[in-house]
Amino acid sequence: MGNFSISHYAAIRVARTSVQIHYILDVAEIPTLQELQESGIPPSGTDPMVASYLKSKSAEFANGLQAQIDGVGLRLSPVSQEAVFTPGAGGLSTMKLGFVYQADVQPSTEWRQLKYADRNYEGRAGWKEIAITVSGVEVQDATAIKPDRSAMLSDYPADLLSSPPQDTTASITFRAVPARLTQTPTEPTVETPPPAEPLAPSRQPTTPRNAFTELVNDGPVSLRITLIAALIAAGLGALHALEPGHGKTIVAAYLVGSRGTARHAVMLGLIVTVSHTAAVYLLGAVTLYLQRYIVPDHLYPMLGVLSGVLVAGTGLYLLLQRFTGPEFGHIHGEGGHTHFSSRPAKTSSNREIALLGLTGGMVPCPAALVVMLSAAAVHRAGFGLYLIVFFSAGLALVLIAMGLTALCARRALSRAPIENALVQKWLPAASAAMISLLGAGIALKGLAEAGLIKGALF
Repeated sequence: MGNFSISHYAAIRVARTSVQIHYILDVAEIPTLQELQESGIPPSGTDPMVASYLKSKSAEFANGLQAQIDGVGLRLSPVSQEAVFTPGAGGLSTMKLGFVYQADVQPSTEWRQLKYADRNYEGRAGWKEIAITVSGVEVQDATAIKPDRSAMLSDYPADLLSSPPQDTTASITFRAVPARLTQTPTEPTVETPPPAEPLAPSRQPTTPRNAFTELVNDGPVSLRITLIAALIAAGLGALHALEPGHGKTIVAAYLVGSRGTARHAVMLGLIVTVSHTAAVYLLGAVTLYLQRYIVPDHLYPMLGVLSGVLVAGTGLYLLLQRFTGPEFGHIHGEGGHTHFSSRPAKTSSNREIALLGLTGGMVPCPAALVVMLSAAAVHRAGFGLYLIVFFSAGLALVLIAMGLTALCARRALSRAPIENALVQKWLPAASAAMISLLGAGIALKGLAEAGLIKGALF
């Protein structure tokens, strides 16, 4: 679900005389870092400062929870609050918050409808689940009486992490079972709900961890450690470039379809890498210094949307350029059969390469962002930037190598015994169309991550 996610869980217990809500938030590394910085609390659930923080948050989150019976709002009173901190990616902490709210209700044998809505952190990525249980009431209809799928955000099903549930509203139509059917003479008139289960840390990480994110916390920084870390970071950057992604595909598609040179391949690989790295620094600065004004997890998918739109637009521009380029054909006349070319083939331009490189690399790498934030959190900002530079160097080398490979493939294809029109016109057109499709895919993925479209396919 990512380093930006905030997952929600609400266990709603409807009884004859009360409604109890056990509300849990599982906060990933980056929003946890932001909360720790803004509140000044330490990542310890037993610290007195955390108790004061939880009290204020309990009131804040209660305002974001809407619970009403037959249109009349319930007054949710805080019963308890708890916080658990666990190590996350890059040595950053994750935070799980638990709150129990309760509202007293008058028992009634008439059918009533309870409606619940969670308005806290609307639009933020994460797992959102609601589970309803009942005691001493009869149910006519309910939207969320189902098995607990995540064990109260402690055991996420791996097959749902790419497309987690997004349940923020629920309702139940119920009525109290007559007391004579539920009570013995020794039972009290008012029910006492059972105590809420204590918070449990997640049994598996929901955010990516890899060797790169852990480099910044590998002990004291000496010259030897610095050099080894640089080599490791470069190697991991190279491996990152080999993972599924669009940057290298765009590089290859463009160079296969253009009359590019080795200089163009190097230039395009470097621009993609610089753009990629600059995006990390930009998003990191926003996270650390502008969180009051810009929500980073909203900015991240919108960068993807912007990148995708620009890449798709560049691909369409190139497609038009390809079809207005060389025209090959033949004529028949008295002199026989003649082949001609209306204009010379166009070569790659620096403008095209710069535009494609900047747009194709503007979505930052989450692992590099975690390294930057982790380094800042442990007062090793310079070391974190140093690691990102070498990570980017490894990424650049692989992208350049792929670009050169693409050029070699194109030259080999041009020497093959096939019609020149395939290489000179249709191959460039196909590569431009491929770039447009890749751009559309990037944009759609960004829209899915922003929650604007269904993300099951991404």
